[in-house]
Amino acid sequence: MLNRLAPKPRALFCLLLAIAALRSPLVGSAQTTLNVSAAASLKDALTDVENAYAKSQTHLEFTNNFGSSGTLAVQIDQGAPADVFLSAAAKPMDDLEAKGLLAAGTRRNLLRNTLVLIAPLDSGLHDFQGLTATSVRTIALGDPASVPAGQYGRQTLASFHLLDKLNAKLVLAKDVRQVLAYVETGNADAGLVYATDARISTKVRIVATASESAHDPIVYPVAVIKGSRSQQAAQSFVDYLNSPAAKAIFVKHGFTIAAP
Repeated sequence: MLNRLAPKPRALFCLLLAIAALRSPLVGSAQTTLNVSAAASLKDALTDVENAYAKSQTHLEFTNNFGSSGTLAVQIDQGAPADVFLSAAAKPMDDLEAKGLLAAGTRRNLLRNTLVLIAPLDSGLHDFQGLTATSVRTIALGDPASVPAGQYGRQTLASFHLLDKLNAKLVLAKDVRQVLAYVETGNADAGLVYATDARISTKVRIVATASESAHDPIVYPVAVIKGSRSQQAAQSFVDYLNSPAAKAIFVKHGFTIAAP
C-alpha cells in the first residue's frame, strides 16, 4: 500500500526547487567588481566617492589601482584589467583613445587641480626663485615620462627660467604621493605636487602656487574602457562621478569641477 503521507513526484520536485532557490543567491544580487585605474592624487577623494556610491549599490565592489597616469595607461594598453580610467592629464587618455581602447562616447572631463610648491614646515623657502639657494639640495618631482604632475612641474620651472639651473637637484618619483613622502620625510627639501596632495599632510606647507599660465591645464578626464566586462556598471559609475553628490565630495577634497 502506498504511503499517503509521502509527497507526490510533482510536489517533491517543486519542493526541491524551492530549497535550491533558498540556498542559491538571487540572480539580481550577484556581486560585480569594478576595476578602477586612477591617478594617485585621486586616492582619498575617489575612495570616499566609491564608499558613498556603494551604499546604494550593495552588489558592487571596487578594486582600485592608483598610480601615475602614464603608467596606468600603459598597463591598460598591455591588457591589465580595467573598467574605468581616471587620468590626471589628457595625454594618457588621448593615447588610449587613439588606440581604440575607450568605450565610444564615455570620455568626459571631470575635475581640475592646482600645482603647488611644497617644503617641510621648518623650511625657510619662500618662492620658486628660492629653489636656487644652496640650502635647497634636492627637489622632488614626479617623473615627467609618466607622471602628469612632473610634466606640469617641468613646464612651471621652465616658465621661471629655472629648469636648467635646477636639473641637477631634481629627484624623480613614481607619482605625486611619493613626491609628498620625500618632502615629509626630509629626503627632499622641496617638491611639486597638486594642492589636493599638500592639504592631506601635516608635515609640509605650501610655499607657492603655480600660475595656470605656467603649465598646461590640469584636467582630469574619465572614461569607460572598451574591453570592460561590466560596461553597464562602469557607465553607471561614471555617470555617478558627474552627479552633484560625487562632485561635492571632490570639492571637499580640494578639487574643482571641470567645465562640461
